[in-house]
Amino acid sequence: MKQYIKGQFTRSIFSSDNGYVIGLLKVRETNDDEMQDYINKTITFTGYFADLKLDENYYMYGETMEHPKYGFQYQVKEYERVKPEGKDGVIEFLSSDLFPGIGSKMAKAIVETLGENALDRILNEEECLALVPKLSTAKAKKIVTILNRYEESHKTIVYLTELGFNMRDALTIYNKYKENTIRVIENNVFGMLNEIEEISFPKIDELREQLNIEDDNEERIKACIIYIVKEMTFQKGDTYFSYDEIYYGVCNYLKFSVNSELFQNMLEELISEDLLVQEDDTYVLTEIFEAEKNIIEKLKFLSESSSTTYKKLDTYLKNMEEANGITYNSDQKAAIKQALENNLLIITGGPGTGKTTIIKAIVTLYKELNDLSDDELNTRVALLAPTGRASKRMGESTLLGATTIHRFLKWNKDNNSFLVNKYNKDYHHLIIVDEVSMIDTYLFNSLLEGLTNNIKLVLVGDYHQLPSVGPGQLLKDFIESDCIPTVYLNLLYRQEENSYITTLATEIREGELSEFFLETRDDYTFLQCTSESIPKNLMNLCHTMLEKGYDTKRVQLMAPMYRGRCGIDELNKDLQKVYNPEDPLKNELRVGDVIYREGDKVLQLVNMPEENVFNGDIGYIKKITFAHLSKSKKNEIYVDYDGLVVKYLPKDFNKIKHGFIISIHKSQGSEFECVVLPMTKSYYRMLYRKLIYTGVTRAKSKLILIGEPQAFAMAVNNHNENMRKTHLREKIVNNF
Repeated sequence: MKQYIKGQFTRSIFSSDNGYVIGLLKVRETNDDEMQDYINKTITFTGYFADLKLDENYYMYGETMEHPKYGFQYQVKEYERVKPEGKDGVIEFLSSDLFPGIGSKMAKAIVETLGENALDRILNEEECLALVPKLSTAKAKKIVTILNRYEESHKTIVYLTELGFNMRDALTIYNKYKENTIRVIENNVFGMLNEIEEISFPKIDELREQLNIEDDNEERIKACIIYIVKEMTFQKGDTYFSYDEIYYGVCNYLKFSVNSELFQNMLEELISEDLLVQEDDTYVLTEIFEAEKNIIEKLKFLSESSSTTYKKLDTYLKNMEEANGITYNSDQKAAIKQALENNLLIITGGPGTGKTTIIKAIVTLYKELNDLSDDELNTRVALLAPTGRASKRMGESTLLGATTIHRFLKWNKDNNSFLVNKYNKDYHHLIIVDEVSMIDTYLFNSLLEGLTNNIKLVLVGDYHQLPSVGPGQLLKDFIESDCIPTVYLNLLYRQEENSYITTLATEIREGELSEFFLETRDDYTFLQCTSESIPKNLMNLCHTMLEKGYDTKRVQLMAPMYRGRCGIDELNKDLQKVYNPEDPLKNELRVGDVIYREGDKVLQLVNMPEENVFNGDIGYIKKITFAHLSKSKKNEIYVDYDGLVVKYLPKDFNKIKHGFIISIHKSQGSEFECVVLPMTKSYYRMLYRKLIYTGVTRAKSKLILIGEPQAFAMAVNNHNENMRKTHLREKIVNNF
């Protein structure tokens, strides 16, 4: 028998739109040994529920957990309502507020007439209520309606879970369609994909046999078209696709060839249903089309809005230079002045060109010119970046508060929406966004929707870096349109007499690698070795650097690929032996083929805003607690992120991985004192200019390349990375 607790729901602490509830339950009964001590006590429970009623009794099936912030909780996987038991229980139930107008006298008459199984009799044979003396037809009908509604939600949830949906998905579906749920499922189950973002096409497609849906069902093929276009959008980063790309993608997924005439008709139906838009001979998701349209309209409005004129701006700028002992070059001055006076500006430049210095100057002058206090400044200026590490670096570099775009927009993880949106706008006036090359079309549109028209927007970034993970290449399209005011920063400031990092970055960007790239400098070394010897030489290098004080906090190793002997996964195992070898005093835990050990450097792989950790954050394993010693009765890994300790249970272990060496993609938006990059021709699929440029420009003070010079040269000369296809640049040109 499944482990359960039975008790009375006494209070709701939190509930979300998608059915997630945190509440209190007074435990009356359990068959779980671990819960015996909680009988007649009130506990906190969490889970997804269709309809909980205060003071009613429920069976809850799940497991205990220890939340690092909220303590002991019971995590509910399934639940069911406890029907009223015994004559007194049924009388109390029928006379409750659920049945207005019945009262205890009539409830007693119903039970005395129909017996203590009155509820089942009414549900199975509603005519039996005619036997109850003095019960009007209207009241009898009301009892039947309420009782059926009361039972219906549970029956529907059971129906959905028996089909194969988990409790969360079942509740999401039920909360959308309520009493129409079964009809929607049986009439066109694929139709819900356009209305419920959380339900995926593959999940529903798994159920087609149970629902007697044929392989060539037209609704299935149409749903597959939208699924494939969305998949390609996120896998490739493109925002539009040709007929052939979509057709072959769909046929490959379905494993049969769809009649081409039928396929064309389906595309036209999807266009008429407002799910796709046709642009010339290409097809775009309507949500992408609308996002691009909104972006263009907002940027055009800002570029055409009247600018601000500060009469004493030059004087203030000169005074600031003198006060800080700094001299801005002409490009930097132009960037500072245009950011303050224009309503829209792009500032772009490579590493060491002073982008961060300019951001700080813009905010400082804005405060002085508008005579703002520190508190007023915080309500008027917002410094944003797409990732936690990028916003943290922005804040540390400028000594001003910065945050992620998701946090600024108040992201709701449960339903993937933003509380700050076009209906609930933010009222900051000067918005400076760093690392714009990392922002995709969807997120940038959400940001613009959440801002008023009365703003100054400054976009900062280096579009020679890798593009966003999501669709689009916004910064590149903005700049190449030549329609948006842009200041180019070219003069290098991080350049000392025997330094080379910024020079190398410029050479990579321009695709013209000089013969000096093998020469050792104060901040740069290329250690030549064969591909086969990279792992051994890398370990020796790290041993040597460790002896010189370069520990894992000062050094970050990166590579382009996860697989292979020189891939991230294998090299992390080698580097663990160097930086955190086996120690009888340290607990360790095997997860698959990986051993996690106390003291290990780890990388966060996904956003966990509820814990204040984000994709790309780097921490160290502080403690490992084994199941037999933990309150949760599960293995636990505690990771320290600069003082913030986050607990991971087994279900969360896939959200971290070793971080001794990380992917170049994951490093974007970060800077490290010293960067080490292995180079081998075995990375050939990932050896292209933009990737290597991104890796090199993560180094602040020291860069070490190790491996094959030919592989590095190959990457610099390869400008043929997968170029993203978007219509945004030409749309900007045509609309501005």
